[in-house]
Amino acid sequence: MSDLIQSFSVASGKAPTTLILGSIPGVASLEASQYYAHPRNAFWPIVCAYYGIDINQDYNVRLEQLNQNGVALWDVLKNAERKGSLDSAIKKHSIIANPIDQWLATQERVKKILLNGGTAKKEFMRHFASYIKNRDIDVIACPSTSPAYAAMRFEEKQQRWHAALSKC
Repeated sequence: MSDLIQSFSVASGKAPTTLILGSIPGVASLEASQYYAHPRNAFWPIVCAYYGIDINQDYNVRLEQLNQNGVALWDVLKNAERKGSLDSAIKKHSIIANPIDQWLATQERVKKILLNGGTAKKEFMRHFASYIKNRDIDVIACPSTSPAYAAMRFEEKQQRWHAALSKC
């Protein structure tokens, strides 16, 4: 039997320019009620290094500083059934996407969407490709920051993420 997972609300400041989308929170994130809470997830080390945020600060302070830099965090999936944390365990029939199109319609300054990993990319394109097609928004697929994606070294992930974050 699978567990029903529900994602968090969008974490955004007043006028975001970049939206970073994961797939759906893992077990550690759900338990902590925090985006990217697994201690070996590379997300916070990568974005903190890019924006000059002290990674040792409290989660809420880091999130607020990320928002102040124009970055919003969310997940492509609103609900899904999954046992454990692996995206490969998501039951496809159970997927419900977040209303990203509705949110974007109210966020005219968002010009860049970064997709964190293959599942985020696949599900975003499945649900929102037609919506995003004629809009002035760059969609950039980034390597997963999850510790489960061990095929790429941290340094390579960081270099690719920093390149994506720097694109205008």
